[in-house]
Amino acid sequence: MGTVTRAKGTPKVKVSKREPETGAKNPADAVATTKTDVASGIRFSPQERRGLYAAARYLTLPVEQKCGLQIPFEVYLQDPMLAKARPKTAFDKKFYVDWEPGLADGPTSARFAVVDYNGDTGHLAPPAQWDDKLQRFVIDGRVLNEHSTDTLQYHQLNVWTLVQRALAFFEEGSGLGRRIPWGFEGNRLIVVPHAGYGENAFYDRRSKSLQFYYFGSEKDTVYTCLSTDVVCHEIGHAVLDGVRPYYNESVSLQTAAFHEAIGDISAILMCLRNNAFRRWLAETTEGDLSRQNPLANIAEQFGQAVEGRPYLRSALNKDKMSTIAGSGSPHRIAEVLVGAMFDILIRLADYYTKMRGRSPLQAFWDVAARMQKMALQPLDLLPPVDVTFRDYGLAVIRVEQLANPADPRGYREMLIQVFREREILTPEDEEELNQQEYLYDRQPFSVYYAIDDILRSRAAAYRFLNDNRDDLLIPGGQDFVIADLYEAHKLTRQAGRMPRQVILEYVWREEVPLNGPQFGRFDGQLTNMLCGGTLAFDDTGNMLWWTRKPGTRGKIDKNGQIDKRWVEEVKAGQQRRAEFMADVAAHIAAGRVGTISGSEKGLLGTRVPPITADGDDGTVQFHLSPHLRVSEEHDEAELGERQWEISC
Repeated sequence: MGTVTRAKGTPKVKVSKREPETGAKNPADAVATTKTDVASGIRFSPQERRGLYAAARYLTLPVEQKCGLQIPFEVYLQDPMLAKARPKTAFDKKFYVDWEPGLADGPTSARFAVVDYNGDTGHLAPPAQWDDKLQRFVIDGRVLNEHSTDTLQYHQLNVWTLVQRALAFFEEGSGLGRRIPWGFEGNRLIVVPHAGYGENAFYDRRSKSLQFYYFGSEKDTVYTCLSTDVVCHEIGHAVLDGVRPYYNESVSLQTAAFHEAIGDISAILMCLRNNAFRRWLAETTEGDLSRQNPLANIAEQFGQAVEGRPYLRSALNKDKMSTIAGSGSPHRIAEVLVGAMFDILIRLADYYTKMRGRSPLQAFWDVAARMQKMALQPLDLLPPVDVTFRDYGLAVIRVEQLANPADPRGYREMLIQVFREREILTPEDEEELNQQEYLYDRQPFSVYYAIDDILRSRAAAYRFLNDNRDDLLIPGGQDFVIADLYEAHKLTRQAGRMPRQVILEYVWREEVPLNGPQFGRFDGQLTNMLCGGTLAFDDTGNMLWWTRKPGTRGKIDKNGQIDKRWVEEVKAGQQRRAEFMADVAAHIAAGRVGTISGSEKGLLGTRVPPITADGDDGTVQFHLSPHLRVSEEHDEAELGERQWEISC
């Protein structure tokens, strides 16, 4: 192997010369050719394996592993810094990723393509190579594993395995129970392990990519693509953008903060789901997660290098909505929701150990399984636009009610208490939730449609909504679109199948004139406020959930007044419009709004404003940028030389 001469901004790792080496330095580096070193001890023909792959959802995980439908890789348990501190738990040596037809060099799979292009140097690194016989990724004929961490190709493999596993975590029945699209046109997300030199990592819809940077001295370089927390945080952004793409057009700080919260929650849950990490966590905490612990510490190596503290953020915090009021930092605001979800996690662990007599290791497995459902399944019940922490809190409680209607352990009461303590829910919310006993709500639609008729196509779903405009409080004459239509097959805590869910999202745009000096250069232009709703049905047509974000238009009665049923809806829409205009003005006043140039190379994060503005002919449209972050003193997005740096 040849070590690359390190130009400015070039990572100090080895790159393959593409010619095989003789005489491996370590016996473990060499390719073993024994039968036990391939993915499975059972050999199948290509046709047989594809047949098993098609039936994989009916197989248990151990059977999938024996059949070679899951391939073990060796990845950092958390990051290289902690690997040095804890060499015995440095790597997860059985990090399984689903096998699929068409695995190729890169690594490349159906949903991800690793392209190791450095925007600073213009260097395209050779890819990790897929060896179909060995069922492993190799470089120069050597299997990539813990002994090849100094190669770019191992970095490529490490980040690919993490994003593959994270997407499966969201899609399986304990999560959303469906395939998740990306928020852009196309089916593969590009993953760039060494995008350039800088303290950064981010998801960017425009380039259809996850970009990971590296920084530090030659002897102590930090690679964000090797941090499990950073990678899982960024894939959380990409998944949420696919689930709710219109959040990208929100100017609400709380919507941006929700994106950050889901990123951090994804990182925490992925770590907890990891068997090796869970064992180590059980040993070090003895089941008590209420004190500082590695599960609560997010991006430890990054935080140590950039912030000079043992983590970038901690889920162990006491923040409430009132304590972050006035903050301009999405990351700071996100800590309230992340802290709330970690409170739930702590209480569950405490219950399983003290009330159920489970060992810490057993309790943490129970917590991981329940939290996956509690945290991820509510994403399908969120409004299609302008999400708030309250929207998410209500969805979490509703999912628990649907999956556990009898609630003998009082989980819903616990959830309400946590969200109330964090001021995410109001006393009025608590009172209403405590009075709710219904499981299904048979909304009296004027025109009945069978659920399979609605699900048949977006055109069919549109007809259902259009025929029931009055019932759904969609203004007459208002054009709207079907934002998404899908079915989900989810599991309960006991791995029982819930009834099929059908989710229907609809969106419309309401024009908003920007008149006044507070809108700066946009004074006199038009923009759009997004409105719409989400409906969830079971497979018999019972309505499980309806959440919406109204506009300001309502139905007028014969006396020229707003119809009584629409009064509260219009008031809520007018409040939304006032908040929308105030948010736009605040962003403009703080200098957060700008444009993006498509011609620049290198660290995109230093050149993109938090809010971008696009448009012509007197109409402007605002978009969230790739969720950028700097250290806390800069994260308020005040003007300064490091204003627009760092995402993770």
